[in-house]
Amino acid sequence: MYLHLGQNEILYDRQVIGIFDLDKCSCGKRTRDYLAKAEKEGVVLDISGDLPRSFIVCDHPYHRQIVYLSQLSPATLQKRAESLAME
Repeated sequence: MYLHLGQNEILYDRQVIGIFDLDKCSCGKRTRDYLAKAEKEGVVLDISGDLPRSFIVCDHPYHRQIVYLSQLSPATLQKRAESLAME
């Protein structure tokens, strides 16, 4: 199944490692360090088009991980993922 992250970005749901709330998680030093390192490595893709509300960590065949910044809330993404699981 596929998960729509917003802004015409769709991923295979098995690639998703985690969906995180950017507001809550970015307060922590480890998360800030992780996101800064990912940005430095060039594996952060901002698909939000505006102020991002969540970030999604995914497996990728050419990189260790890819981080997507999305304008959708983590709750919305979780509901989409759960609805896929029920199909």
